[in-house]
Amino acid sequence: MKFSENWLRTYVNPSLDSDQLAHALTMAGLEVEALETVAPAFEKIVIAEVLSLEKHPNADRLNVCQVNVGSAEPLQIVCGAANVHAGARVPCALVGAELPGISIRQAKVRSVESFGMLCSAKELGLAEESSGLMLLPADAPVGASIRDYLGLDDHLFTLKLTPNRSDCLGMLGVAREVAAVTGLKLELDRNLAPVHATVTDKPEIKVLEPDACPRYCGRVMRSVNLAVATPDWMMRRLERSGLRSINAVVDITNYVMLELGQPLHAFDLGKISGGIQVRFAQTGEQLMLLNQQSVKLDPDMLVIADEVAALALAGIMGGEGSAVTDSTTDILLESAFFNPDTIAGKARRLGLSTDSSYRFERGVDFAATRAALERASALILQVCGGKAGEVTEVTGALPRREVIVLRAERARRVLGIDLGVAAIASILQRLDFVFTEQNGNFLVTVPSYRFDLSIEADLIEELARLHGYDQIPALPPSSALRLLPQQETLQGLGQIRQLLIARDYQEVVTYSFVDKDWEADLAGNDQPVSLQNPIASQLGVMRSTLLGGLMDVLRFNLNRKHERIRIFEIGRCFTASENGYAQPQRAAALCFGGVKAEQWGEALRQADFFDIKADLEALCYPFELGFVAATHPALHPGQSARILLNEEPVGWIGALHPRWQQKYDLPQPAVMFEIDLAVLMQRKIPVFSEISKFPTVRRDLAIVVDDAVNVKNLLDGLRKHLPVTVTDLKLFDVYRGKGIDLGKKSLAFKVLMQDTQKTLTDDEVETVMANIKDILATRFNATLRA
Repeated sequence: MKFSENWLRTYVNPSLDSDQLAHALTMAGLEVEALETVAPAFEKIVIAEVLSLEKHPNADRLNVCQVNVGSAEPLQIVCGAANVHAGARVPCALVGAELPGISIRQAKVRSVESFGMLCSAKELGLAEESSGLMLLPADAPVGASIRDYLGLDDHLFTLKLTPNRSDCLGMLGVAREVAAVTGLKLELDRNLAPVHATVTDKPEIKVLEPDACPRYCGRVMRSVNLAVATPDWMMRRLERSGLRSINAVVDITNYVMLELGQPLHAFDLGKISGGIQVRFAQTGEQLMLLNQQSVKLDPDMLVIADEVAALALAGIMGGEGSAVTDSTTDILLESAFFNPDTIAGKARRLGLSTDSSYRFERGVDFAATRAALERASALILQVCGGKAGEVTEVTGALPRREVIVLRAERARRVLGIDLGVAAIASILQRLDFVFTEQNGNFLVTVPSYRFDLSIEADLIEELARLHGYDQIPALPPSSALRLLPQQETLQGLGQIRQLLIARDYQEVVTYSFVDKDWEADLAGNDQPVSLQNPIASQLGVMRSTLLGGLMDVLRFNLNRKHERIRIFEIGRCFTASENGYAQPQRAAALCFGGVKAEQWGEALRQADFFDIKADLEALCYPFELGFVAATHPALHPGQSARILLNEEPVGWIGALHPRWQQKYDLPQPAVMFEIDLAVLMQRKIPVFSEISKFPTVRRDLAIVVDDAVNVKNLLDGLRKHLPVTVTDLKLFDVYRGKGIDLGKKSLAFKVLMQDTQKTLTDDEVETVMANIKDILATRFNATLRA
């Protein structure tokens, strides 16, 4: 919303300068985005009349003018403008004037004395370009300051309004705010009284969609002269609000829109067949708009039509076929209230953005519909002449203004300050709200132009605005501090992150919105959770795995010549279920490139399945994970495994599938895992165990078993039957080859034994070893290796 400060001060004129007024508006919630002057600073520029002129004796394109500037004697000024002529009234810069980039001094121009300069709009800083002198009306007072005559001691305010403050999309709304903030009275001397009808014409109006258009007013005006010029004061206000002049009637409708916030439209009555209908567009119906754009209308678009075709797109733009022109003499003037939900989004759908749609889709004052029509009618009669007919008004179910209960005690608790009943009542009065008060409770009825107020919290916000946000003291919070309970069996996300960082991983955060192809490739998910309104076409579904985001980060870094990448992410995944949607939390990690950074002290080795498996086991310690070979859509068929905890599946681990390595253009496979976050958050409570003072006994055991024997199953079977003196049992070698039969493999185990009460004897050690050999022979058909 852009407007002239001088225009605003005709409604309310506080004793604040421009900067103070801008600050007051901003602190009241109407942010002043820009504050600029109408014209550069200059003085000694007056209105002059060219009395006579003659050709310069030494230059073909120059004229020597005798100019009346209101002094006793005319001045001689040399001028080269093509449009200078006797009788012209133009701005004249006197000797000593300072214009943007120009200092005016008495000078000789081709040997002829010149005592000033006749000015163009560009030289005054009022226009970017100009083709000649700035010609003023014939009645412009000679000798008067051009700044006073054109009102150049003015500022332009540009407000950055929030969508809920549509009431401030008109000068009256902004003036109400200034009056409320400053406590001044609003000066409403505008002619909003009904215009007396002097012709019997009354338009026939049918509102076929009363929910979409609860109020529609129309008036016929005859013998209107559109050839007259728009008054200078009106053109000046329109231009300073960013609108160009078109013709007198259109300028008046635009002016009333800027003044009252109510868009209006004028139809050429001679181009209307029969009565007016307010209806939805018919399927396939087309309309040529005022901007020469032909649009195909959708059935949910509201139109203003006659008995033959659509005339205008309701609340957005008029049609070319019924537009007023300089030859128009009879018009139909329209003022309506359209339901914001009906107008919202329709202009954007057609690639349009108009002042009318901007206001209607946010909401206009339904109580001011007829008043705006009367205001425009009065201005048309004043400027263009003519005769006005009677108003036809069709009214349906208008929005209701419900009573809102405002509790002074509730306001104190929300704002943190006690305004008191008297101060609250004063603020409500300044806002022109109707209310009654009893025992600190206010029953408030808000005006029709305040669409944004519907609950108690809205009124409390109004109290804060008018009291002043900068007047609310910043008080430190006062409360009792107490420690929250923390489960010892769980560790926090911070600890998990630190464990991964300690193992040389870097955390990444990726979008929960992913490409649909990622879900199909890396999760085998053909029916992911889709977004109704995605922010981009490639981010149209919710992720069911974290692997896609890690792969995207991997490719991003490889494209920037990084050779070693170790990343992890902790986040939610999203899957559809019978009861709605599940949002499990998971952790995933990816390794690519060398196990360690390139260095002189160690040969370069690429990270493989067992490297990332070691990282995962360290992350889950002291819980022992199980790994079972299984296939996953994202992983290599021979290098992927299901992660188990207590025989329950909790995640996946493996190397990237060669198919996706080729598709995503990776020079070598990456290894990765994904696991339920709840597994990583588990923690065992420390339990005291006695530390043995006696030496450890080690025995190595080499056996031969069938190649199909699973080592993990073998170890699990042994551990179930070992005595407490066996403190550790680990595999340290696997061998196939010379000396071992085909289909067999050699396994070498380390067995550590220790007692907390005594030193183990050889007989006790041999007994334990014999027991282990017996279990291996009977359960796994193992033989001792020779």
